[in-house]
Amino acid sequence: MLPVIYGLSGLTLTDDERAFFRDADPLGYILFGRNVGDRAQLRALTDDLRSLSSRDDLPILIDQEGGRVARMRPPVWPDFPAGPAFARLYEKAPISAIEAARVNAQAIGLTLAEVGITVDCLPLLDVVVAETTPAIAERAYGSDPMQVAAIGRAVLDGLAAAGVIGVVKHMPGHGRALVDSHHELPRVAADATALEADIAPFAALAHAPMGMTCHVVFEAWDAERPATLSPTVIGDVIRERIGFDGLLMTDDIDMKALSGSAGDKAAAALAAGCDVALDCWARMDEMTDIAGKVAPLGAEGRTRLDRAMASRTAPEGDLAECIAKRDALLALA
Repeated sequence: MLPVIYGLSGLTLTDDERAFFRDADPLGYILFGRNVGDRAQLRALTDDLRSLSSRDDLPILIDQEGGRVARMRPPVWPDFPAGPAFARLYEKAPISAIEAARVNAQAIGLTLAEVGITVDCLPLLDVVVAETTPAIAERAYGSDPMQVAAIGRAVLDGLAAAGVIGVVKHMPGHGRALVDSHHELPRVAADATALEADIAPFAALAHAPMGMTCHVVFEAWDAERPATLSPTVIGDVIRERIGFDGLLMTDDIDMKALSGSAGDKAAAALAAGCDVALDCWARMDEMTDIAGKVAPLGAEGRTRLDRAMASRTAPEGDLAECIAKRDALLALA
């Protein structure tokens, strides 16, 4: 099994993709708006991926957060609120906010489970500051680490109730980044003491089955390499200080914060300690480059993968009831 999660180019697999994926046997796949049509099409696509891999527990990921980051949209699927909606309610009624976040995540999970998606790249556990880039601030759960952890825990629980695995991101914390890592490399100059607040939500949810790194340089820990490529950040901070032993994937290696060829970036991330490289854009030359430069998934990564996928249970709950309860709670704000 190749320790890579690949994207797809369209609504169905092309012949070239089918042949490549059959030979490469990637760990999983990630879906975007270009892969999403309607319920029947999306279910057929995920069933095809499972059949191709011969794995019923295949990780099929999506970024379905709510707000501007949503790949499944109306009129086929409902809109979902972004993280700040729950942060605003938390300021007035913390318990209500936690429950609203839980049932909202359960509703998201039910829409995913219906079409065969098994993993949602949610929750964000990034602690925002006044200068946080809007790319994170418009999606996050607030500036208090305890609040972020409480809402994040509720999101993990809600997704799990719907039979979907959550991914805590962006480890060890993207909140102090002042620029968008999609476009350039952020650098954080805060000292190690200040960074304790950033890692606190991740430490509180270190039991999460999956996590995602960030492409951010933390000068206090490794002034030369972004977290995704840093053995120090991954080994000493994420694995040791945070205590995370779940499946650790990179953020998209195509983001402009990283430089080099796709294969070199993937290989460097895996060498630094990530379990899986995430390559989202379905460019066949780049996917082939990665496949030629990375070794098969190791025993530790396979153990983490199997443990994560085994945590899934049968979906529970009613979509309409979850949404109605969420809306009634959010109205309190």
